[in-house]
Amino acid sequence: MTRRFRDVAEAVLDALLADAPEWALDLGDVRGAHRLTDHTVEADARRVAVLTDALGSLDEIDQDLLPTGDAVDLEVLRSRVSADLWHTAELRPHTWDPLTYTPGEALHVLLERDSLPLPERLEALAARCAALPDHLATARERLSQGPGIPRVHAETALAQLAGARAMLTDDLPALASAASTRPPRWESAREAALAAVDEYTSWLRAETEFATADPRLGERVFAARLWYTLDSELSPEALRVRAESDLIATEEELAEVAAEYEGRPRRPGQTAEVLAGLARDHATDADTIRPLAEEALAHLYRRVRELDMVTVHEDPVRVVPMPEARRGPAVAYCEPPGPLDPRVAELPTLVAVAPPPADWPRARRASFFREYNGMLLRNLMVHEALPGHALQLAHAARHDGSTRVRRVLWSGTFVEGWAVHAESLLAAHGWTDGLDAESRRTNLALRLVQLKMRLRMILNAILDVRVHTRDITEPEAIALMVERGHQEEGEAHGKWRRAELTSAQLSTYYVGHAEVADLSRDLKAARPDLNERRRNDAMLAHGAPPPRHLRALLGL
Repeated sequence: MTRRFRDVAEAVLDALLADAPEWALDLGDVRGAHRLTDHTVEADARRVAVLTDALGSLDEIDQDLLPTGDAVDLEVLRSRVSADLWHTAELRPHTWDPLTYTPGEALHVLLERDSLPLPERLEALAARCAALPDHLATARERLSQGPGIPRVHAETALAQLAGARAMLTDDLPALASAASTRPPRWESAREAALAAVDEYTSWLRAETEFATADPRLGERVFAARLWYTLDSELSPEALRVRAESDLIATEEELAEVAAEYEGRPRRPGQTAEVLAGLARDHATDADTIRPLAEEALAHLYRRVRELDMVTVHEDPVRVVPMPEARRGPAVAYCEPPGPLDPRVAELPTLVAVAPPPADWPRARRASFFREYNGMLLRNLMVHEALPGHALQLAHAARHDGSTRVRRVLWSGTFVEGWAVHAESLLAAHGWTDGLDAESRRTNLALRLVQLKMRLRMILNAILDVRVHTRDITEPEAIALMVERGHQEEGEAHGKWRRAELTSAQLSTYYVGHAEVADLSRDLKAARPDLNERRRNDAMLAHGAPPPRHLRALLGL
């Protein structure tokens, strides 16, 4: 049975990778580097048939006859196939979300990563460029016949199309200039892709004038989306109630730390004033935000090692500006090298930060820099880099299981949960070990912004539920985030937009943190012989499975 499961698992994974060549290339699988995902009606039918057959094959495996690791792989793979089937047959975003077809995603990895030798990268880029006219024609056809496009998705897609156009006009020629020869169809393919992007952009801009579809999913669809994303039976209502309770508790904790930082008794408005003072004392601007992030990263390498809190691998990490073609949903992200790339430990993990757009009004840009002040940037780098995402994903890439399942199928609940847990771990230890007044004040300042980010995490979940169950208006949401989350108004408007653009992802931070923190507590109780490093290493040694499965893998 074990051998049969492993053969079935590898075959199902190969089918998933073949069906989504952009995702496969992100993972380091270059076999589909010359292709784009097919979103035609006929492809949908084939996809549903393949996923249904895959689910049937997995359901024939007797889980009770498998060792624990294979049993977890079976559940993880079955959940992914079920989610993809629901996504294709029920949610059907390719019929209403133009972000499904963003050309930048097809080009970005080939431009940024040397997963292939340069001549082969150029061949793959030429092939994808040649495929873009048909790809975008399919986009127009499917979106025209769909239930309607939400305006926020159309506007975000238009912004990303501008970035894709820049790739075609600037980045591709720059890459090609480094090669001694170019593919025979290089220039014609690039020009055809550019014309197709311009034509599609004009069409989408016209469609945006009449884009009135509601981006909110509604209670029934959101509940399903939440189930598939979290791999949890937590209902939207239960999630909201739990988060609102934790919001009150975290507000109290933040107020206590603000009073301690100020050295005065608690009073109304104190927390907001202390946080505003931190933003002034640690001001950033367009020229300093990246150097400050790099400085924080260098400090965290030293600090995490000296604390011996978790094994730090030597894998390189770089801070880079977020490509224009990827801006919109989030201010920062961590992009590790593909775990299927044989050189994974040698390639850099990229922590991308999106600067405010140049066309923003001065007041909105100033608001951005108040939100992402130097102290908050330190906590952001804890989350995105060390000991958060970059470190966790470096551990995950080293997982060598009996199948590739946990090398490529990562649980967002665990990934985001660990990163938030990492914020708590580092804040508890402090930014520095110094005992002087300045060091103590620095550590309290980090604790303040970490608690502010915890408020943001909790509000993420509340916003996610209330937006998609249509229980909150935009003005109400902005007021909630500004008044109780101490967020800048610009940040709050960006989060509202992100909630509309995504669904369930914003809940992964809160649910993941709760489950990862519980795991850490239970592992400490069950294995008092483990020090902090060995305990954290044990939690990171199994890839990035959903927390409920990690419990089984840890023997809890």
